[in-house]
Amino acid sequence: MPDQIYINENGQQTGPLAEQQVRELLQQGRISPAAFCWYEGLAAWQPVTQALPGLLAVSTPAAVPAAGAVVQPAPQPAVSGGTAEFEIIKSDMYQMPKITITNAEVVLESGALHYMLGNITIDSQLPSVGGFLKSALTKEKAVRPRYRGTGTIFLEPTFGHCNILELAGDQWILDKGAFLASENTVQIDMYTNKAFTGLFGGEGFFQTSVSGYGKVLYVSRGPVEAIHLQGETLVVDGSFAVARSASLEFRVEKAVKKFFGSFTSGEGLVNTFRGTGTVMIAPVPNRFLTLISEFGGLHAAIRAIRK
Repeated sequence: MPDQIYINENGQQTGPLAEQQVRELLQQGRISPAAFCWYEGLAAWQPVTQALPGLLAVSTPAAVPAAGAVVQPAPQPAVSGGTAEFEIIKSDMYQMPKITITNAEVVLESGALHYMLGNITIDSQLPSVGGFLKSALTKEKAVRPRYRGTGTIFLEPTFGHCNILELAGDQWILDKGAFLASENTVQIDMYTNKAFTGLFGGEGFFQTSVSGYGKVLYVSRGPVEAIHLQGETLVVDGSFAVARSASLEFRVEKAVKKFFGSFTSGEGLVNTFRGTGTVMIAPVPNRFLTLISEFGGLHAAIRAIRK
């Protein structure tokens, strides 16, 4: 049996736990047999009834029937777990995320739904006051509805690029407004940058943090490139780093230490990433967003002249 087991039930994750700890939680009724669990070697999260059948049998001792009594088979707990598949439908002009759930649940950014097909219910619970505050600071929507059931969900098409990030117990920091959807086993929170970095880095004081296990869908202005750092430093002149490992140190610094050197080099403040981890950068916007940016500005200028 595995000695590091993670349990997730109703969006709350616990672990790592040893086999005996999971058995005690089952006996005490603190987790249900239908709760999700994961340990190293499993391809995806599974209900305890599927992933740990032996543990479940030991944790629930059967009553001894009286002599001559007819023994009825014990009812099996309903399996509430399932699978969620994320994919990107690509055309010549746009990309559209597609999520297929089978007896599972996913979390979407509010307003991201385009259409859906199947037996799916939507739960849009209002967050706490703290949740509204975090939403205002991170520029993310206050309500992230949960979609449960079996069927297919299509998100709004975009001229940007849609990307899938697979979490394996780690934590990532996303650019503001980049989050689109995730499995319900992913924890979504707020990350606070240091004051100087938040003021001059282009990322703002607050960003969105995702952690745990499962898939995360996020959007970028162009194709992403993974930069893997091994105790190294990445210098970026701009705010096109759309996602990074939380293990990395992120700071805004002067490109050249001396003030006169910064003036003559033409480089001022730059974003730096140090340590061991990964940075996903989108250095070049795709041609559609570039055209929208260029001609959108021209259109605004023409309208201003007409006035």
